[in-house]
Amino acid sequence: MLYNKKRGGYITLLSVLVIGAVGLAITTSLLLLGLSSSRSSFAIEQSDQAKALANACVEEALQQIRDSTPFTGTGSLTLGQGTCGYTVTSQGGQNRTVTATGTVGTIVRKVKVIITNINPTISISSWQEVADF
Repeated sequence: MLYNKKRGGYITLLSVLVIGAVGLAITTSLLLLGLSSSRSSFAIEQSDQAKALANACVEEALQQIRDSTPFTGTGSLTLGQGTCGYTVTSQGGQNRTVTATGTVGTIVRKVKVIITNINPTISISSWQEVADF
C-alpha cells in the first residue's frame, strides 16, 4: 500500500507541471497575438492618417489653382503627426496634374489627380491613390 501512495504523489506532481506548462503556453500565445494585433491596428491608423494628409494636400493644391489659375509649383503642410507635400504641373491649356504624398511615421500614401478644366469650375477627371508617380 505504501508504494501506491508514493506513486499517486508523482502523478499529481507531474499533472500539475504539465497543466502549468500548457497554461503558460496558452497565456504566452494570447499575449503575443494581442501585441501583434496592436501593432497592426497602429499601422492601419497611420496609413489612414497618411492618406487623409495626401488628400488634404490635394485640396490645398486645388485652392492654390482656384486662387491663381496659372499656378504650378509645390507646397507642403504639417498636420497632426504627419506631413504632406504636393506638386502641380501643367499639361497644357487648363489641364493640370496634382500629385501629393502624405507621410505619418514610416507610412507613405500617394494620390494623383488629373484636372481637365479650371474655369469656370475645376473639373477633375481622375482622383486616385497610386503606388508611384
